[in-house]
Amino acid sequence: MHPLTAVCFVFAGCSSNVVFLELLVREFPGAGNIVTFSQFVFISLEGFIFTTDFGRKQPTIPLRKYVTMVTMFFFINLVNNYALNFNITMPLHMIFRSGSLIANMVLGIIILKKRYSMSKYLSIALVSLGIAICILMSAKQVTNKQSEDEEGSYAFIYWMIGIGMLTFALFMSAYMGIFQEILYKQYGKFPKEALFYNHMLPLPGFLLFAEDIYRHALLFSQSVPLLVPVLGLSIPKMWFFLFINVITQYVCIRSVFILTTECTSLTVTLVVTLRKFFSLIISIMYFGNPFTSWHWFGSSIVLLGTLLYTGLLGRLAGTPMARKAD
Repeated sequence: MHPLTAVCFVFAGCSSNVVFLELLVREFPGAGNIVTFSQFVFISLEGFIFTTDFGRKQPTIPLRKYVTMVTMFFFINLVNNYALNFNITMPLHMIFRSGSLIANMVLGIIILKKRYSMSKYLSIALVSLGIAICILMSAKQVTNKQSEDEEGSYAFIYWMIGIGMLTFALFMSAYMGIFQEILYKQYGKFPKEALFYNHMLPLPGFLLFAEDIYRHALLFSQSVPLLVPVLGLSIPKMWFFLFINVITQYVCIRSVFILTTECTSLTVTLVVTLRKFFSLIISIMYFGNPFTSWHWFGSSIVLLGTLLYTGLLGRLAGTPMARKAD
């Protein structure tokens, strides 16, 4: 696949995935478990057929290593989706997850004893500042809502729990990245294999949430019927939204994988960052999510800090900053 085609699929797949996720959680805020479960099942089936050849191909990396990685991957996805139950809006959710550079740098210094250039420390400071502005503005909105509604007296506490969950998932994701880096150096890179086992091995863990998944399946079945244009079939709209969400999630993950094999890490980071910013704009414009001028200012600082971290600003300015940052 041509790199430009992969970039188009990243934007189309990942951005549309966010749209359908928001359609799901707006109707049923607690739908995180059934969404995560459906994504894991689909990617596991695809990997079982095409990656392992119906289980005939043995893993290159020892299975016990995958168990450790999978445990982290399972809880990261679960916590990220479940945080939406705690008054976390989709724009804040996306901005917060853009702070992965902060967690990666902090854990890189602590665990791998890495040292970075001043430009990267500056970029992390900008990302931290941007996220802090957005969080403070969102906290103000939650507090105002709480003062207007007596029944929402615990809204701010719930929101703080959601922020704590996102923080945990952010640093756990960074640690998993470091674990993968060490693993790949030892055994080599097998992204398709890792993608399959990261989604297949956690499936038994969803038994803990079987009741919640079944309850939302019933609720989805009771949703308003939607006529599918091409097929001419009428199905509950929530099942249709879930199906599109699962497909777009698969397109998103596979496209990012293709991009990593065809382009430099700098290009991949830039594409993913711009995609997040694009998804943020869609969420605000299409769904009318509350987004003040301070939110725009904070998200712009996050984008600026991310571009500075990749060294792109230095390259555009014709300076050797990016080469020094590497």
